[in-house]
Amino acid sequence: MTEFLYQSSTDRVKAWMDQDGSTLHIQFNNPERHNALSVDMWEAIVPLLNQAEKDNHIRLVVFSGSGEKAFVSGADITQFEDMRAAKEAVARYEMMAEEALMGISNFSKPTLAHIRGYCIGGGVNVAMCCDIRIARSDSVFSIPAARLGLGYRYSALKNLVDLVGPAVAKDLFFTARRIDASEAHAVGLITRVCTPEHFDELLNEYKQALATNAPITVGAGKAIIAEILKPSPDVNYDKCRQLIRDCFESADYAEGRRAFMEKRKPEFRGK
Repeated sequence: MTEFLYQSSTDRVKAWMDQDGSTLHIQFNNPERHNALSVDMWEAIVPLLNQAEKDNHIRLVVFSGSGEKAFVSGADITQFEDMRAAKEAVARYEMMAEEALMGISNFSKPTLAHIRGYCIGGGVNVAMCCDIRIARSDSVFSIPAARLGLGYRYSALKNLVDLVGPAVAKDLFFTARRIDASEAHAVGLITRVCTPEHFDELLNEYKQALATNAPITVGAGKAIIAEILKPSPDVNYDKCRQLIRDCFESADYAEGRRAFMEKRKPEFRGK
C-alpha cells in the first residue's frame, strides 16, 4: 500500500485512493453549483498531481464530479465579477486555470475523465486535458464562450482541434450548442460512452488494466504521443494572447457577464 496520504487544500476538491493504492480519485465537490470551478478548486489540482507524480503506486488518476448531475458545469459564476471582471483579475484567473490544466496535460501517468451529467466550458477543458474520457449516455457537452464574450486560450482550442478536427471545433465553438454523449463520441470528444447502469463497470475496466499493465511502457507511450502532438514553432503566441485580452477587455464581455448573471440573453455589438 502507498505511504502517500492525499489531502486536498479545499473541501470543494476531494482526493482518495482505491484500496489497492493504484488509482487516485480527484473529485470536484461543488454540487450545489453543479461542480462549477471556483478559484480554490483550480488551485487544489496541481499539488495533488505533484504528490501523485512521486507516488510509485499510483498508475491512474481519475477526475470526476460529485453527485449525479454534473462533471463540471464551467466557472463558478459567483466569482465571475471579482475574478474575471478587472484586467488584473482576468490575468490571474487565466494563469491559475492554465497552470491547473497544463498540470493535468503534463502529468506523466494516465489520467481519465469520468463524466456524468453536465460537462460545460471549463469541464470540457479539464476532460480534454485527460488522456481518456468516458461518459454516461445521459451526459451533455457544450463550450459556451461565444454566448458570454469570453476569450479562449490557445492551449484549450488546440486541444479541441486535436481531438475533433478544425471543422467540428468551429461548429462547437461558434454555435456554443449543446451536444449529447452520442454525438460527443461520434466526433471524438469522448473516448467511450455507456449506459448509467454499466458506467462503474467501464471505469473498473480501465482501473484494472492500468493497475496490471507495465507502467514504464505506458508512460513511454504517453510521452512519445505528447511529442508527436507538439505545436509548430511558427505559432504566433503573442497574437493569440492579445486576441484573448481583446475579448476580456471588450464591451461585449462586460455585457455577456452581466447577462449571464441576470439570466437573460446578451446583446453583443462587436465592440
